[in-house]
Amino acid sequence: MRAAMVRELISRMRSKEHANDQPSTPRPRARRRKKKAALAVSAMVMTVGSTGYELGNPSDANAITLVSQHDNIRRHASKRTVSEELKEAIAEEEGVHLTVYADPIGKPTVGVGHLVRAFDNLSVGDVISYERALEFLEQDLKQAEAAVARLTANLPLYQHEYDALVDLVFNIGEGNANKENSPNLNAAIKAGDYAAIAEELAYHTAGNAKLRGLAYRSDRRAAIFQQADYSDPRPRALALRDPQLEGIDTG
Repeated sequence: MRAAMVRELISRMRSKEHANDQPSTPRPRARRRKKKAALAVSAMVMTVGSTGYELGNPSDANAITLVSQHDNIRRHASKRTVSEELKEAIAEEEGVHLTVYADPIGKPTVGVGHLVRAFDNLSVGDVISYERALEFLEQDLKQAEAAVARLTANLPLYQHEYDALVDLVFNIGEGNANKENSPNLNAAIKAGDYAAIAEELAYHTAGNAKLRGLAYRSDRRAAIFQQADYSDPRPRALALRDPQLEGIDTG
């Protein structure tokens, strides 16, 4: 049921994206297919170095780890918006809930991880549409984008590095990413130490409880930041424990 709802939301998201495309603008889905094709041809993958592209051996033959050829320089966060790949990854991670529920720490939540606010006029048990869930997601992503621009100041970022930081803020909130609550992350950003930033992307607890889902999400976030790999690590993790599970939908 969860996987079906996620697929439905992503389908609607892609339809909306398609409708907003200009004729002269290459569609992200088309670019993604080109990236997959390039990966299939080559036994090597492109990983990102601090000064550009470097060739490296893939850690997983099934991973999609190609950086977009249309984005080979770092830019300030204020010049960026989240990619469609990240939107879909967040939907997969958060799931899609059309009925308002209480999250692990008791906060009313709906849609794609949207924390219900007083002016949303919603209570636990209320039902929303897919369209409203998408509206909430766009609103929340804009807030996360603005927060990342504040967090990173003048630090330039590749698209995938930016996406990973937006996912972090979307997941834990801007307050938990500030200097007081995440001093090492902020120190790494100030120093322009991209490797150290990657090490600070792991958040495994909610309400003082360690959650496996957050651990998987942290692994995915780190892979996005370091390798531009937006794929879900769960199928690979399950396959390592039991090869017969490889290829099974775990949503």
